Amino acid sequence: MSHIVVIGAGQAGCSLVAKLRKEGFDGQITMVGEEPVPPYQRPPLSKAYLLGEIERERLFLRPESFYAEQDIALKLGRPVGAIDPAGRTVTVGEEVIGWDQLALTTGAVPRRLPAAIGGDLEGVFAIRTLADIDALAPHVTAGARVLIVGGGYIGLEAAAVCASRGLKVTLIEAAERILQRVAAPETSDYFRRLHAAHGVDIREGTGLERLTGKAGRVSGAVLAGGAELAVDFVIVGIGIEPATRLAGAAGLKIDNGIAVDALGRSSHPLIWAAGDCASFPFRGGRLRLESVPNAIDMAECVAGNMLGAGVEYVPRPWFWSDQYDVKLQIAGLNAGHDRVVARPGAGAAASFWYYRGTQLLAVDAMNDPRAYMIGKKLIEAGRSPDPETVADPGCDLKALLRP
Repeated sequence: MSHIVVIGAGQAGCSLVAKLRKEGFDGQITMVGEEPVPPYQRPPLSKAYLLGEIERERLFLRPESFYAEQDIALKLGRPVGAIDPAGRTVTVGEEVIGWDQLALTTGAVPRRLPAAIGGDLEGVFAIRTLADIDALAPHVTAGARVLIVGGGYIGLEAAAVCASRGLKVTLIEAAERILQRVAAPETSDYFRRLHAAHGVDIREGTGLERLTGKAGRVSGAVLAGGAELAVDFVIVGIGIEPATRLAGAAGLKIDNGIAVDALGRSSHPLIWAAGDCASFPFRGGRLRLESVPNAIDMAECVAGNMLGAGVEYVPRPWFWSDQYDVKLQIAGLNAGHDRVVARPGAGAAASFWYYRGTQLLAVDAMNDPRAYMIGKKLIEAGRSPDPETVADPGCDLKALLRP
């Protein structure tokens, strides 16, 4: 009987094993996860779960009974020691498991501050896992002083939660502006104003020199330039890196993630990868997407290809972020844009449309789901409306979809 082993029990891993069974695979499936809990949603961790608005069980992507019913063997809290491609085995603790095909859905790991500048002090938190949030939650109390390092979406979402709970929030970003890597200045400006209105002290172009502590616990920060802050705890949101350690040690090709072909196959013919850990061919280069939709869509595509479907993965990038009462929805990829068109919406709503020449690449929509949905449909259809028409608030966006 054929045996498929999946390493990584997150969104991509869960989607992959479910799709295998849905497509009729009746062989053995084993999914190995480093965390001691079944696959769960990550986006609510730093928002609704941290705020105590949802229970832990509601985070789970499937009830535990699903895996037993689908005859999927779960090995949780069991980090994989090594992959042997030649022998077609993986080592999990003392156990050696054989496989006929292997899928890597190992996700990503947060970048951490070096120990040399205080990153190992107690009270310094990352935001990635359920355990991270469980450790952080008791500290998120009104009046506490928190330093957030990093002005990307993770840092800004954490700032919004902390400010909403009455904490004194300082956020530092080493780059010239928040969201510099992922968004236009217009989007940065929008969220800077939003956070300022909620009392967050944002300091751009400001690096961290070191954290200071007492009895092994963080108590302060020295910023680049010499400014000092007293803090009760620190949240680090300086990005994530693809989890490629196992793949690299097994000799698989690594290129900004586990390099796979258009089908999701790695440099080994029987090993596949999907989700945050994988980079795939895209527009003449390689792309790695960090998003829930990509984890689901790519994993399902790979599952079909493991069974012989032979379908190339075509990403449909979209993302979201929730901060205070603002929902940011992003369609497309803005890399290479040379123009941003602003379109005002009702109230505080707005959207920014990214163009390269006359080609529409992406849309950032704040509390404007109509602009997001229409922009997404246009991008997926390969259609690019005239920028001046988009900028005209009197233009009916829906008319742009007509043939």
